[in-house]
Amino acid sequence: MDLKNKVVLVTGSTHGIGAAMAVAFAQAGAKLLLNGRSESLSDELVEQLNQEKADYHYLKADLMKTDLKKFAEDAWDSYGQIDVLVNNAGINRDKLFIGMKEADFDSVINLDLKVPFFLSKWIIKKMNKQRSGVIINMSSIVGMHGNSGQANYAAAKAGLIGLTKTLAREGAMRSIRVNAIAPGMIDTEMTQKLSDRVKENILEQIPLGRLGKASEVAQTAIFLAQNDYLTGQTVVVDGGMTI
Repeated sequence: MDLKNKVVLVTGSTHGIGAAMAVAFAQAGAKLLLNGRSESLSDELVEQLNQEKADYHYLKADLMKTDLKKFAEDAWDSYGQIDVLVNNAGINRDKLFIGMKEADFDSVINLDLKVPFFLSKWIIKKMNKQRSGVIINMSSIVGMHGNSGQANYAAAKAGLIGLTKTLAREGAMRSIRVNAIAPGMIDTEMTQKLSDRVKENILEQIPLGRLGKASEVAQTAIFLAQNDYLTGQTVVVDGGMTI
């Protein structure tokens, strides 16, 4: 797929990996539908998008409290089409399993798995009519291998991988491709809060010896959007951490 003038919807795109994806798709010439809970995009992201002369709309919405069918319809109507959906919005509520409360489980499952499920449903219904489209789900290496203190997050991200494979099978008949990305430790606001000792322990587990960049995850999304013969796959971006 040539991304020039294609329409890309990225959820959770106000910072971190989502913001990096916004910039990467803008550089590829796509029109952008960007979503977040903030009142507006950060000045830094706006400046980056303006440098790329990006054509974009910001759709403010808390997807856990939003009518996803209406959100999908409004997003679609912004440009009259959506060619790529990136289900990136997510949260974590880390706690050891024995002490994890139902609210900790529900909030993570709702945003990290339920929202992608139903937003994809409404977008795919429209993609079916145009007989083309790409969906990229943001999973995690935690969804493939588990991690102490992240039972809820691991369950949601593993669920996304299963959802990806199923939607890839169902969407193929109408040329809709569905893939997932499973990042490892990426240099974002979340990892920047870790102590130096924790960071050192993590780096010892990564053969490439460094944290990943949000831009490197974003380039993976570009690759998945452009490769027309790739579907049902989970691409691991972790510097060799899970070899």
